[in-house]
Amino acid sequence: MQLDITLGFGLACILIALNCCSGFYLPGLAPVSFCKKGDDSDECQDQIQLFVNRLDSVESVLPYEYDVFDFCQDVQERRPSENLGQVLFGERIETSPYKFSFMSPETCHKVCTKSYDTTKKEDQGKLEFLKNGIQLNYQHHWIVDNMPVTWCYDVEDDQKYCSPGFPIGCFVTLDGRPMDACVISSQFNKKNTFYIFNHVDIVITYHSGADEDWRGARLVAATLKPKSIKHSNAENPTCDGPPMEIPAEFKSNLELTYTYSITYEENNQIKWASRWDYILVSMPHTNIQWFSIMNSLVIVLFLSGMVAMILLRTLHKDIARYNQVDQADLVKIPPQPKSVFISYEEAQEESGWKQVHGDVFRPPRMGLLLSVFLGQGTQISIMTFITLFLACLGFLSPANRGALMTCAVVLWVLLGTPAGYVSSRMYKTFGGEKWKTNVLLTALLCPGVVFADFFLMNLILWAEGSSAAMPFGTLVAVLALWFGISVPLTFVGAYFGFKKHCNQIPDRSQAIEQSFFTKSAPGIVMGGILPFGCIFIQLFFILNSIWSHQMYYMFGFLFLVFIILLITCSEATILLCYFHLCAEDYHWWWRSFL
Repeated sequence: MQLDITLGFGLACILIALNCCSGFYLPGLAPVSFCKKGDDSDECQDQIQLFVNRLDSVESVLPYEYDVFDFCQDVQERRPSENLGQVLFGERIETSPYKFSFMSPETCHKVCTKSYDTTKKEDQGKLEFLKNGIQLNYQHHWIVDNMPVTWCYDVEDDQKYCSPGFPIGCFVTLDGRPMDACVISSQFNKKNTFYIFNHVDIVITYHSGADEDWRGARLVAATLKPKSIKHSNAENPTCDGPPMEIPAEFKSNLELTYTYSITYEENNQIKWASRWDYILVSMPHTNIQWFSIMNSLVIVLFLSGMVAMILLRTLHKDIARYNQVDQADLVKIPPQPKSVFISYEEAQEESGWKQVHGDVFRPPRMGLLLSVFLGQGTQISIMTFITLFLACLGFLSPANRGALMTCAVVLWVLLGTPAGYVSSRMYKTFGGEKWKTNVLLTALLCPGVVFADFFLMNLILWAEGSSAAMPFGTLVAVLALWFGISVPLTFVGAYFGFKKHCNQIPDRSQAIEQSFFTKSAPGIVMGGILPFGCIFIQLFFILNSIWSHQMYYMFGFLFLVFIILLITCSEATILLCYFHLCAEDYHWWWRSFL
């Protein structure tokens, strides 16, 4: 009775949690309400702060902070608190001088003016860095109310694409070939000339709460259109001049005036919970994802049929015959049909995997290293499963910046116990006695290699002045998580693993003269082709989101493909191990892992 009550209460809690999760696009983020200036209310605010993030480019692997470029700076610059994932991803969010009052439209509002003197090397360096950024197509990333300010433009087939960033300018080469960003205007046609986008027309769309149970308005979209305008009067700009040109050679003094215009539009059709939809709808289409799933399922069905055929038609009969040979005394048993019983001599004359059925239990070479890799693989597999499951629930969506990486790192740190347990159990099964070495290698080998590589890249990024370089304090925090939590938990798992009684292995090993030796490289390649065939489409989207700085949000498809990948790897390993054993090659431990 007590168990039934407990289970019922737990089920009710799960249903309530799922219901709450379905009510918001992202659990854990509360909406912010805005109201007109002068409205006295504690439930809403009248000021809209625009934040700026790092600038990146598909032409360069080095992102830079907003301050590195000579743009307008906020006098009272402050940084919002960033989580571990944001720092590891290189996000550098800070305030900007773009501040607006809700429902107060402005036209050609001046932000600042930057002057460059040809006689000053410092000004020459700033302008050259800015022109180099334009030539490499570096992109702004602005944020309003935790939502990216997007640049929407038309593409082929009458489709509209909304990019979460916009270029800082465009460049026309010596042969008159303009960059892609120059399609904004036909006026960008002067050869060997840079054009900087020093003006933006911002449109903020809001959802009114007049008919809802909350006051004020909530922002549901923020779009802009970059422009290049040469202001004849920097003090009172009118935003109606020709494009702002920056010559390739800096021969005369130059002034850059940055301005903006802002308007507000009401749209009660868009809900706050679905305000990211117009951004994500222009990402990879779901029909391609379903094609990927169907392709993966076909491979899984093919492998499942192969494994089922081997287990049901071949191994089942052979194992039954061997059990009869081991358990029956054929001398005392009356003669039976040949299809039922065979003699031990006949069994010995069998070929294939039956010749090495005792040798497969021999411990592999370098069993210590194999057990360490198995422990680390278990830790990473569980971490990936839980991370993707939480992402499917919406907790790790793109709206929650850095949550995906933070969750992955924290889970990896907390999952040191399964790594130590699996590694120690396998090492004990192999008959190993160097348990201290096993535990230390499990806790330090693979993470140490990754950390050394990460530290080397961090030094290079720090030397280049990139925003992707991790601060020293964060580096110390990562080391503290590793040595303070992960390593002790690995020792705990190893303690229980070595304490548990290991499985008894049959001691029937005998010297077998192999008739055929299979090479490892072709087998490893064959074992990798099938799993890669299941994930290559998803892998394309993931790498494209990383290299092209796009948002990846289809975690449901990714989670399903991850499960299919696990099944495919398992079945491919079973098939290849069976083929190797049939070739009388009993060195299967490392082969199956690789």
